[in-house]
Amino acid sequence: MWINSLFQALKDIRRGDFNTLSPVFWQPCLPYSEGGIFSGFTKLCKGLAVILIGGHIVVQLLPSSVTYLALIPARTIPFGWNLITAGYIEQSVHGVVVSTLGLLFMGKLLEPVWGSKEFLKFIFVINFLTSVCVFITAIALYYITRQENYLYMPLSGFHGVLAGFLVGIKQIVPDQELSLLKIKVKWLPSLMLLLSIVISFFTPESATYLPTLIFGTYMGWIYLRYVQRKPEAKLRGDPSEDFAFSTFFPDFLRPIIDPIASIFHRMLCGKSEASTDAQGYTLGGAPLPGSDPIEATRRRERGARALEERLAAERLGAAQNSEDSQKEGVDNV
Repeated sequence: MWINSLFQALKDIRRGDFNTLSPVFWQPCLPYSEGGIFSGFTKLCKGLAVILIGGHIVVQLLPSSVTYLALIPARTIPFGWNLITAGYIEQSVHGVVVSTLGLLFMGKLLEPVWGSKEFLKFIFVINFLTSVCVFITAIALYYITRQENYLYMPLSGFHGVLAGFLVGIKQIVPDQELSLLKIKVKWLPSLMLLLSIVISFFTPESATYLPTLIFGTYMGWIYLRYVQRKPEAKLRGDPSEDFAFSTFFPDFLRPIIDPIASIFHRMLCGKSEASTDAQGYTLGGAPLPGSDPIEATRRRERGARALEERLAAERLGAAQNSEDSQKEGVDNV
């Protein structure tokens, strides 16, 4: 039954029909199973989903367009625009299915919290930085191995941004538990990377997705940790300990990870973890508003409230639809 639902979902997405997706395929993975889970998608996410599906259709109808739209390291110069376009081109059916559904469902949570402008900015920045890192990695692998396939392999896909979305969800609702997997949301980026690395040992084309997932996750964390603006707190990034780089790893590895992470922290901030802990994030000797753990806690509470309000609204809508259906049935009788 689950396999049949999966194939039906693939057909529905390929047609661009999200309303007929089988709930059997999705309900076990969500913290709620009432009706309305396929409603409430934002206009921005729907528009981006159309771009992803449209990009997939273009490369299927015109295979030669992959040369100009996908990231082919040997041709990035002069085709520099592929550093941007590659992230929105899915070459496979399962790729466009996963990317479209991931965008719609994760965007449904993140966009109301961040705002449409910041959400779109996050997508653009993470997509571009991930493509740049993948390009540099491909060139480096070529010089190390002298294998030309690293230069001419067409790389594309939205999965780097999806990996960044998982980091955003980790930041907003880290303690939300997934009912099926019985794990907290904060571990999703780490588990995704671990699973991808394990699978890479058994697949010959791991270079087409693994670097994108790794850099998408890391660039997403860098952006949220150091760059994202917090207008309400007049602060950039999230300096809380609960969002430190070591939180991606199990507790017993954190004493090893923290000293390594502090090196990159000095590169990005010009100060060590020790000085940050002792003095806080300062400006002219005065602590910046919101740079303490209280502000981080407030951010998580706002994210949790936004999630709860959305779930409550969807449950209410489902109940009203059920009542309307019952009334119509009684009237027909």
